[in-house]
Amino acid sequence: MNELLDKIQALRIVKGWDKTDTPEILAKSIVVEAAELLACYTNDEHDLSAIKSELADVLMYVLSLCRDLDLDPAEVVLSKFDDIHKRYPDQI
Repeated sequence: MNELLDKIQALRIVKGWDKTDTPEILAKSIVVEAAELLACYTNDEHDLSAIKSELADVLMYVLSLCRDLDLDPAEVVLSKFDDIHKRYPDQI
């Protein structure tokens, strides 16, 4: 995961995005890219290449936001598991 985070950050630096991205801009960008991902499912036929591209955009923005907020992405997700188990007890 750290290698991926480092590569994303290196790209942001090369493109100058590290200087312009704020947490608010990254959050807004996540919403925009998620909407573009959803648009991939408006047809009966799904373009897997377009889906992968939009997923990559969403993931890169999410991981960039985690980095900028000094959050470990794995810890963020794993802590959510605890919340889910508390809110939705196992049903048999």
